[in-house]
Order: sequence, then structure tokens, then C-alpha cells
Amino acid sequence: MHPIYVVNNFGQFNHLILRMLRDNDIDAKMIKNDVPVAEVADSCRGIILGGGPEISRAGNAPAYVDTGLPVLGICLGLHIISTARGGTIRPGASGGFGGIEVTISDHDTILAGYPDTISVWASHGDEVAEVPEGFRVLATSEICGVEAMAHETEPVFGIQWHPEVSHSVDGCRVYENFNALTLDRA
Repeated sequence: MHPIYVVNNFGQFNHLILRMLRDNDIDAKMIKNDVPVAEVADSCRGIILGGGPEISRAGNAPAYVDTGLPVLGICLGLHIISTARGGTIRPGASGGFGGIEVTISDHDTILAGYPDTISVWASHGDEVAEVPEGFRVLATSEICGVEAMAHETEPVFGIQWHPEVSHSVDGCRVYENFNALTLDRA
């Protein structure tokens, strides 16, 4: 069975994503964001685009969105998906890391099993300003209009918060839901 790849976009929590996956018996491997697209597409069953400090350092990550594999973007990963598919990002009004309440309006596959409101830990240094065509918003907060989004027909998802940190309630559920989407591609 191929692993899920966690793409390291130089974020401080990428190793925590890998650790959470492994702690939940999900086969995963971290890769740099400069691995050739064809190599990624042929050797994994799903891609998690990890966070990072700035989109200019995303390497090949935008091209990973179009491999046909399930993709989950975390924080900067959400921004990579958005811009790769024609959406826009902007500086967030609230800036740095902190706890927020997220309201889930669409319990799509990636957010299945969550209540309507959850407490999470997020950075809002940047945020999605315009959702790309073909995507829908899954969750919002008082400070951010796009806390989570999903493509209408493809298994491509993005969330603004960091499920892998202990401050995010039941964060492993996001990764378990994503893993379930990848099993038929093993």
C-alpha cells in the first residue's frame, strides 16, 4: 500500500501532522515540496499540503493539486489549493495563531462526524478571499469567511486551522476522514 505524503512547506507543525497520522496507524511519509510531480503522483495514495510561512516557498505543491489524487491542504496548503485553482488570498484581519470557534455549515466527507461548532487553533496571517470556481465553503468563523472548503466533484479539501495541534478539538478526525478517502487508491 502506498503511503499518504505530507508535503513539507516549511511550516512549524508539519512534523506534528506526520506524527498524528502515524499515531493513528496511517501510513505516511514526509516529502519536500520540490519532489517532481510525476514521482509524487505515482508513489502515494493521497497528499496533505502542510503549512508554511509564505506561498512564494510552495515549490511544486501547486502542481500536486492536479495529480488526480485526494488532496488536503492545511493552512498554507488551503491557500495553495485556492490559488492553484484560480481563487485568491489576502492578509487576514486577525493575524497570528490563536484559538477560535469554527462553525461547520456543510459536514462534507472531510468534516464528517464533527458537531456544528468546534474549537480549533489557527493562524489567520493569510486567508482565502475568493473561493475558486467549483469549490464550496464548508466552515466559517467570526474572523474568517473560509475556514474550510471542498471541491464539488474532486477529492480536494482545504482547512484554515491546524487539526494536528492539541488545542484543536478532535483534530485526528480530519486525518482519519482523509485517510478513508485514500484507501481505494492504495
